[in-house]
Amino acid sequence: MTTKPRIDDTLRDRILSQPDVILDDHDLMRALVAASERAMGGNVIDLRGVAMDRLEARLDRLEDTHRSVIAAAYENLAGTNQVHRAILRMLDPVDFETFLRDLGGEVADILRVDVMRLVLETVQSDADPAVQRMGDVLSVAEPGFIDSYLSNGRSAPTRPVTLRQMEEGSEAIYGDAAGWIRSEACLRLDLGPGRLPGMLVMGAEDPHQFAPSHGTDLLSFFGGVFERAMRRWLS
Repeated sequence: MTTKPRIDDTLRDRILSQPDVILDDHDLMRALVAASERAMGGNVIDLRGVAMDRLEARLDRLEDTHRSVIAAAYENLAGTNQVHRAILRMLDPVDFETFLRDLGGEVADILRVDVMRLVLETVQSDADPAVQRMGDVLSVAEPGFIDSYLSNGRSAPTRPVTLRQMEEGSEAIYGDAAGWIRSEACLRLDLGPGRLPGMLVMGAEDPHQFAPSHGTDLLSFFGGVFERAMRRWLS
């Protein structure tokens, strides 16, 4: 006759006093289930074990989804705080030139974009002195330029926010910085009745910062606030 090996008494007492330790250890539970299946023999199907495996796989998927949702929530909260800070900074200036200077400076820094440009359509051919002074941030274009730029010359309808990646930026928008721009966010601006449209452009060297698959809710909100600020300055 053979006798089964006896478990160490100290270990046995510890398991009996803390059975939850085994139940909470997935690797140990797998080993116990596998030992049980071997003891039953190869011609017996343990439906309970199969069900447990399926439930465990489903639990792993749910945990992965849970982690992804939490990460997305934190990222969205951080983006919301970022946009709110940029808006508060944008509303601080008491004159238009400071407003534009901050747009290309501290506001751009808060939003973590490399270049920010404001494009206004105008029928005047001569450049205004204010435009010349703020040439690093503000530029003027002929009527129809913005729709053409946003649609890439096609007749497709333009959206309030356009996100896209590119090999390089437009020199008409970015000037000397055009060569290293790899992605951009374009916010079409409605400046009020009787006025030609405007466009706020955010350019980034990172090709993944703005992509068509990204959400646009926060940028749409920022664009709406910017529109209202511009209407106040243009009134």
